[in-house]
Amino acid sequence: MLELNRRSSIPLRVQVEQLLREMVRRPEYQSGNLLPNEEKLAAQLGISRGTVRAGISRLVFEGVLERKAGVGTRASNRHLDSGISAWHSFTREMAAKGIAVQNFQMHYSLTVPSTETVQALQLNSAAPIWRLDRVRGWDGKPVLQATSWFHPRLNLKGNEDFTKPLYETLENETNVRAHHAHEEFLATIAEDQTALLLQIPVGTPLQLRRHTVFDSGNRPFEFAEIRYVSSRFTLTMELQREEK
Repeated sequence: MLELNRRSSIPLRVQVEQLLREMVRRPEYQSGNLLPNEEKLAAQLGISRGTVRAGISRLVFEGVLERKAGVGTRASNRHLDSGISAWHSFTREMAAKGIAVQNFQMHYSLTVPSTETVQALQLNSAAPIWRLDRVRGWDGKPVLQATSWFHPRLNLKGNEDFTKPLYETLENETNVRAHHAHEEFLATIAEDQTALLLQIPVGTPLQLRRHTVFDSGNRPFEFAEIRYVSSRFTLTMELQREEK
């Protein structure tokens, strides 16, 4: 029986996404059966079809579900990490370009998560979790400010060595491997503290990158916000058409 926790601080749309993720792992849906339609799911959960549709759309975007007009929605059989087949840690990525990344500042602590973090990591409460703050760059100049929040499921101890590549460290310490990620890119400006850390004037244009990283079971384990100095770094993306 599908149920939502209406007393939880987690928004209903996020709970719907989690329920859908759990549903598609069931054998009957892994074998190709269609999920119940939006109207039926909405009636079972006691919510609007729009909320159900938003949850389905998110999982379609991630590649977890596939939807065909006039047919229905089912679990996708596509390989979920196809969109980030060349994805590496930032340190490894820069090393491939001949750039040695420097850590200007690093702080690792138990901290109450932000609202965005609670939603992204699908947490049941806002109890303190491990947060990693870093200021990084090269050639003596800070280029980015990164904040990563880690799901308590990782059972981090607080003594992890994050001077090494992030995802290699997490895999070695927790046996959890990054499988795929959801990325958002926005434009913003440097506020007081960020400007101080990045050694730039207040109001300087920044690129804001938010990403949620998932394991092979579609469970989020890291949410990060990374602010890049626009004049010192360019984000690029390569796309390839999938042949039918």
